[in-house]
Amino acid sequence: MAVIGSGPAGIYTAEALVKQSAEDVRVDVLERLPTPYGLVRYGVAPDHTSIKSIANYLRRVLELPEVRFLGGVTLGTDLSVDDLLGHYDAVVYCTGAMVDRKLGIPGEDLPGSVAATDFVNWYCGHPDVDPGRFTLDTSEIAVIGVGNVAVDVVRVLAKTADDLRSTDVPHDVLQRLAESEVKAIHMVGRRGPEHAKFTLKELRELGDLANADVCVRPDEAVVLGGDFPRQVQGNIKVLQSWAAREPIGRPRRLDVRFWLRPVEILGTERVEGLKLERTRLSEEGRVVGTGEFETLPVGMVLRSVGYQSVPLPGVPFSERTMTVPNEAGRVRDREYVAGWLKRGPTGVIGTNKSDAAETVRTLLADLEGRERGASEPIDTLLAERGVRPVTYEEWLAIEAAEAELARSLGRGERVKLVGLEAMLRACRV
Repeated sequence: MAVIGSGPAGIYTAEALVKQSAEDVRVDVLERLPTPYGLVRYGVAPDHTSIKSIANYLRRVLELPEVRFLGGVTLGTDLSVDDLLGHYDAVVYCTGAMVDRKLGIPGEDLPGSVAATDFVNWYCGHPDVDPGRFTLDTSEIAVIGVGNVAVDVVRVLAKTADDLRSTDVPHDVLQRLAESEVKAIHMVGRRGPEHAKFTLKELRELGDLANADVCVRPDEAVVLGGDFPRQVQGNIKVLQSWAAREPIGRPRRLDVRFWLRPVEILGTERVEGLKLERTRLSEEGRVVGTGEFETLPVGMVLRSVGYQSVPLPGVPFSERTMTVPNEAGRVRDREYVAGWLKRGPTGVIGTNKSDAAETVRTLLADLEGRERGASEPIDTLLAERGVRPVTYEEWLAIEAAEAELARSLGRGERVKLVGLEAMLRACRV
């Protein structure tokens, strides 16, 4: 079997293949990066060490004798779908949702208007993003969105570099954060507090920030009656408690705003402001503008209004749902999908486990009674094309180099290496 992608969805799929199959099975987990774990490594905020610890579980799957990690192998460049089907009994695509949705407003393409995923990738040390990409040389920043990713972004912006020194933030990024000129951060939601998507635990962490006053406007924290779930009731209670307190003069200020939608990003050469319109709910429950506007004098806008998947070369894709069309994980004969690429960016990390199990049940039922296991390993074809995959042992060497770097800098357990060249040097000395 081939699993494309080594994030939680891919590794849970590999685990399900091993556990559910009544026969001997071999699973190759192919990953375009030299490093496994996907969003656990490059999406979870560096100060969320308890969530990042799920990598310890994923590690045990990659260490199963039936599972092999092949890093640095890209579908569409190094291998085609036909190549995969010629060497494996079945293929499962698990590449997740890698880009942000756009706002669709004027000025969105100005320098300084960027996807929150790019910013997250930057502070998480993703090799696709140059560590010099962001210079926090503006005093005010707007983050559009009120989900957990937005909360992560504003928390990192609000903290000091010393707060993050013990984490795995790349050292060059930590230096940029230390030089930050940001004084005010605006987190903006189109709807009210009862519609926010963040979890209570994430929200409460903002109230514990030692470096920033967290402010909510009383009129924007008003919630009309409703039978809300416990999670939502908790969010409302926290937000209303913040609305009742006064700032005490901390170095930074975080304004959590509601009932505002971005209508234009202002500026000529770069972002100079964000125009917002006050909103309300129509009788049909839709967000509509009221004609009342305000402008925030921000020098950067980070959009965090949802993830979406991108098409894979040679794999069916729906531009409407931004997923691979499937039936219980089945795409076409011997092709399957799991994770966000299958269902869209919903659920938490653990949701991928049951999702993968469903796909694997479909796959194994489809292969019942078929001749299997006659194809040759993919290694010869990769060698002929000059592709040398990063092995699991080499990934462990990258981890060891990151631990050594942390020791040399007097920082935490590890500091991420940045860039493909640095990672390959660490594992192929």
